[in-house]
Amino acid sequence: FSPSSLDMKLGKKVNEGKTKEVYELPDMPGCVLMQSKDQITAGNAARKDRMEGKAAISNTTTSCVFQLLQEAGIKTAFVRKQSDTAFIAAHCEMIPIEWVCRRIATGSFLKRNPGVKEGYRFYPPKIEMFFKDDANNDPQWSEEQIIEAKFCFAGLTIGQTEVDIMSRSTQAIFEILEKAWQPQNCTLVDLKIEFGVNVLTKEIVLADVIDNDSWRLWPAGDRSQQKDKQSYRDLKEVTPEALQMVKRNFEWVAERVEMLLKTKSQGRVVVLMGSPSDITHCEKIRKACATFGIPCELRVTSAHKGPDETLRIKAEYEGDGIPTVFVAVAGRSNGLGPVMSGNTAYPVVNCPPLSADWGTQDVWSSLRLPSGKMDFHLSSWFSLVYMALQTQAGPSTGEAAGAVLSKLRTNLRNSWVSLKQADKKLRECSL
Repeated sequence: FSPSSLDMKLGKKVNEGKTKEVYELPDMPGCVLMQSKDQITAGNAARKDRMEGKAAISNTTTSCVFQLLQEAGIKTAFVRKQSDTAFIAAHCEMIPIEWVCRRIATGSFLKRNPGVKEGYRFYPPKIEMFFKDDANNDPQWSEEQIIEAKFCFAGLTIGQTEVDIMSRSTQAIFEILEKAWQPQNCTLVDLKIEFGVNVLTKEIVLADVIDNDSWRLWPAGDRSQQKDKQSYRDLKEVTPEALQMVKRNFEWVAERVEMLLKTKSQGRVVVLMGSPSDITHCEKIRKACATFGIPCELRVTSAHKGPDETLRIKAEYEGDGIPTVFVAVAGRSNGLGPVMSGNTAYPVVNCPPLSADWGTQDVWSSLRLPSGKMDFHLSSWFSLVYMALQTQAGPSTGEAAGAVLSKLRTNLRNSWVSLKQADKKLRECSL
């Protein structure tokens, strides 16, 4: 154990796997300590070696990946990194299924599907499930087998709804990490994850670890440059020199995963309100932007009363090179949106606060523009923010766009899960 791990009062050992140990934390009810080992294995531990420093490398990788996913909105068991070799997690009862998501056909998939050539790409990514059973080499399972097993963990029975949630979550998690690796010119080939049921909240969360044992990574899409555990599996003979090569691959991944966490969105939303009386409406827009981690600034200007000042403010935001979406908030006769649209190449969205008396008429002032000019009109401030996010995520595959796209992808997943859970609750009530 590292010193900071020993500073914590450890309870009984909950579980021990090939590469980690799990301990209760008496002073943190509902949490456990995940302690990594300096051990690398392959083929259900048919090959097993000590690799000095692997625990710290794996812990760094897992901590960064889980933080990245949490920032995107994915619920995980991760709480915080505790030491170089351990992190604190919510106590979960683990569901004994490995969920695998593949973009490219390679490895065991080719053995199980003769005739498929290595490099075949799956659109959408392919989902597979494997029952964790070392004695039988983790056999592949179908959804029907998982449902018929009638698993129950922390009081939650695993049925069709739970299987659907894990399947949809697996694809979302893969796509988020795939997008995160693209700016590093690195292809995420496949990914293996596990879920657990949080013993306190009774909800399914991403659990266990995601480290360099969990995926295949090919720099520049080139299998010969692989940086993942496959480089260890492929060794004909395990020598000290060979283990050092594998360790360098693991270190390469850990260093770049830390870089992924430093990625911040570079876009912004600038809300122009025609009157300070619209501040309540505009604050809703700013709050929604904050939910997705998008900077949002509020300004007051009137295209009717001060067109020169409106254009000066516009020029201020055009001059620093940060991708911007302008939002025009103006009731009555909306000159703000059309004036902005006619004088900037950036997207302009009208989102006026609609009144009961003049709402319909006010909308027309946003829709009737001179020929050759275009802006958008959205009556929902949340729809506005969502469109702004899509605008900033779409044109680029860079790091900032990837961070925005990850939040959008998670929002789609979370909305779907909410509907799925609501449907299950309604059916249970009916019964």
